Amino acid sequence: MIEKKKAIEQEERAVLVGLFQNGQAEEDVNEWLDELAFLAETAGAIAVKRYTQKLSHPDPRTFIGKGKLEEIRKFITGRDIRLLIFDDELSGSQISNIEKTIEIKTIDRSDLILDIFGRRAKTAQAKLQVELAQYEYLLPRLRGMWKHLERLGGGIGTRGPGETEIETDRRIVKDKISLLKKRLAEIDKQALTQRKDRGEFIRAALVGYTNVGKSTLMTLLSKSKVFAENKLFATLDTTTRKIVFDRTPFLLSDTVGFIRKLPHHLVESFKSTLDEVREADILLHVVDLSHPRYEEQIAVVRKTLVEIGAFDKPTLTVFNKVDQYEKNNFDPWLAVEVKKEIMQELEDRWERETEDNCVFVSATEKINIENLRNSIMNRVRSLYKIRYPYKSADFY
Repeated sequence: MIEKKKAIEQEERAVLVGLFQNGQAEEDVNEWLDELAFLAETAGAIAVKRYTQKLSHPDPRTFIGKGKLEEIRKFITGRDIRLLIFDDELSGSQISNIEKTIEIKTIDRSDLILDIFGRRAKTAQAKLQVELAQYEYLLPRLRGMWKHLERLGGGIGTRGPGETEIETDRRIVKDKISLLKKRLAEIDKQALTQRKDRGEFIRAALVGYTNVGKSTLMTLLSKSKVFAENKLFATLDTTTRKIVFDRTPFLLSDTVGFIRKLPHHLVESFKSTLDEVREADILLHVVDLSHPRYEEQIAVVRKTLVEIGAFDKPTLTVFNKVDQYEKNNFDPWLAVEVKKEIMQELEDRWERETEDNCVFVSATEKINIENLRNSIMNRVRSLYKIRYPYKSADFY
């Protein structure tokens, strides 16, 4: 069994590193480092310094240039900084070379996200999914960042003839991955049976970028308590509730949030959880309208939906946090009529782009929630007429 990485300690001080590549704008990289800092905070670390560098392509040995690496080393020397976090994925050899120079623990964005998922996992299924993703992340990095692995059933018979330690460790990891996949396949069968047992209900799923307010909306619509927190990936396990709007029942699921550069092996590991999205009849795409780059987040979610084969579903885009959007973008002295005009122009634009499949709300302030309920109910009823015409008459 692989020795588990020590969790990032509370209040651990970290330095963040980002790279300008392929003509990327400075504004983009700074925004991405803001998100990396939020990820670090969610994991229990504080970003005390940021470094960026422009390179046409990453250095194959240390990702950033030697001069920049030396600059970081000088800053860290004598300070209580224990962690270096890169916004891009590093190879095992790059991590090893960086740690030799800096002499502190070095991780990349994927490793940080895996750490957060490991902390957030509560159910047996989520824990297995995270463990599988961690092993799949580690496997290609064994040669570069090799640390001797604890033996499974150590002693005679654990190493084949002529095998080196690294080859043995690679075999151990592959065996562990195979075992975890089998366990998850068994859980998947049980989950599939449970979904079939839900009966002939239309199913809706909340999707969106992480921390956009999906769980808060879930609580509001279902009138039952669902865990919500102002941190990334507060929800890992899918929560499903039966909801009835004006005699019209349906099932609503809250799912794990998406994020830019979400590790591919993490998406693969969570494919059973994402089945709730794939098998839904309607998607409620929740967007944090107050975020300065909400359009980029919309693009990330749409790209992820394509990757998991769920992009062609009927979708209602729910622009959340309209109250915060107005606070962020309107000066206090701006006339009320002007504010209304600007908001109307924004709504008109997105109604055109979504073909009238959007609604603007605030879950925390309960703004326009009745309109949201009616929008969901009308779509659910329309699907009942198509899917279960013999039942739809009961809902009127």
